Amino acid sequence: MASKNSPAPISAKLITVPDAAEALGIPVTRVRRLIEDRHLLGTKVDGVLRIPSDFIKDGRALSELHGTFVLLHDVGFSDDEILDWMFSVEESLGVTPMSALQAGRKAEVRRIAQALL
Repeated sequence: MASKNSPAPISAKLITVPDAAEALGIPVTRVRRLIEDRHLLGTKVDGVLRIPSDFIKDGRALSELHGTFVLLHDVGFSDDEILDWMFSVEESLGVTPMSALQAGRKAEVRRIAQALL
């Protein structure tokens, strides 16, 4: 895992908030609310808030993300550190936490996130 204090740029495809709103079929204000409520996370790139496109599937924000984001936030991770962790290979998973979530391994990802406490 990358250092908690110096997140690296993530390797995911990032989309703008308006693009996320279009993908989700909701207004931009609702996307911003999803970010505030930790159902989605974003990072600023050149001053523009962007969201990993992997967080959206079939017109919905992945439901597995919220609890994982809350756990990591409770551990003390910033949003950028959470994004870095989600897209960095986690040795105990053998893949990135995002890949594990997409493969249905939510409980395993959350157990590892909780162990970071």
